[in-house]
Amino acid sequence: MKQKILVVDDESEIVRVVRSYLEKDGYQVTTAGNGHDALFVAREAKPDLVVLDLQMPQMDGLEFTRRIRAERPDIAIIMLTARVEEMDRILGLELGADDYVTKPFSPRELVARVHAVLRRAQNVQPTTEVLEQHGVSLDKGRREVRQEGKVLDLTPTEFDLLATLMSAPGRAFSRADLLEAVQGVAFEAYERTIDVHIKNLRQKLGDDPTEPVYIGTVRGIGYRFND
Repeated sequence: MKQKILVVDDESEIVRVVRSYLEKDGYQVTTAGNGHDALFVAREAKPDLVVLDLQMPQMDGLEFTRRIRAERPDIAIIMLTARVEEMDRILGLELGADDYVTKPFSPRELVARVHAVLRRAQNVQPTTEVLEQHGVSLDKGRREVRQEGKVLDLTPTEFDLLATLMSAPGRAFSRADLLEAVQGVAFEAYERTIDVHIKNLRQKLGDDPTEPVYIGTVRGIGYRFND
């Protein structure tokens, strides 16, 4: 079955080009021109991934992300942003976007990012492996995380980051290590997105970054899951 992608942008030419490239790659694509329509389409089409412009009329990308994340924590989101919108990128990542591509962009680069974000769903292998540390239980087969028995709503990227860290407690992972583990390839320009995803994970785990129980910072390197 073809994976479904929703492309949302108020620039019709961008939508046309992105749709063409994605469909050539075998994806089933739906589109919307603003955040309000995108929310309706997402509820009806149930896409696996949304390619989303941040600056749109009627409902911007940040508000769309906030609303769709509340309904579907599992949906993958790639943001399209202008190079000057660093704060918006950070806010988008904090709301749960998995990745971003800056405008102007190469359609081939965007398709590569879509592949990277969706590769986990494409390559899931049956497994019964469960990782347990400090009251946190991560079930790889069910892609479910529980903390003291309570299920945590994690995005796909957050889940894979936590799985990577918990796979080797005490080991220091660099940002590049983590980016490659969750996306299959590491780009220096994207390494700092790991910091935002880690911040989100800590919040969901109730972890104090100044005295972390779960995810520790390794100064000058990256992060580790405390053993």
